[in-house]
Amino acid sequence: MSVSFTVKATRRDDLGKGASRRLRREGNVPAVLYGGNAEPVALTIAHKDLWHSLENEAFYSHILDIEIDGKTEKAILRDLQRHPYKPLVMHADFQRVGANDLLHVKVPLHFINEATSVGVKKGGVVNHLASEIEITCLPGNLPEFIEVDLAGVDVEQIVHLADIALPAGVSAFELAAHGNNPGIVAIHMPKGSAAEGEA
Repeated sequence: MSVSFTVKATRRDDLGKGASRRLRREGNVPAVLYGGNAEPVALTIAHKDLWHSLENEAFYSHILDIEIDGKTEKAILRDLQRHPYKPLVMHADFQRVGANDLLHVKVPLHFINEATSVGVKKGGVVNHLASEIEITCLPGNLPEFIEVDLAGVDVEQIVHLADIALPAGVSAFELAAHGNNPGIVAIHMPKGSAAEGEA
């Protein structure tokens, strides 16, 4: 992985809604780190630092270094509560991960060669049906994103989950666990186009 993230945090003992409101007023975010063989730990994180990290798409699908009072633990971002209309993070949940822990996470899809795809050259329009997929893998195999190559996709063709080339050690959760094979992206002719009329 080319990118790494360190989240600096401090332990907090003052729990409850009142304490959380006080933290937010001071420019901090209440958070929790749980999982593994250790007890959950209540944390405080500087809002500006967390907000800056959240602007990077890779932060959501990376193994993070959570540095708590000088000690570092590996974790993933499991949940995030945002203010309904203000640019504020209200709470963050991090889950510890070990090297042999099977992860079940969502990773973003990156669509490549859209403009040069067979279907778009014929006048088709790309219709994204999903922006991320659920995967399972070990921490060492966790991809930052998954590429979907549209170069060979023609008009009225749908790329399904099973059509995506996944990195080694990565499985698509819906496909493996439930046998579902949803559409991910399609190329259609615009309504009322000449090509559509001819078809």
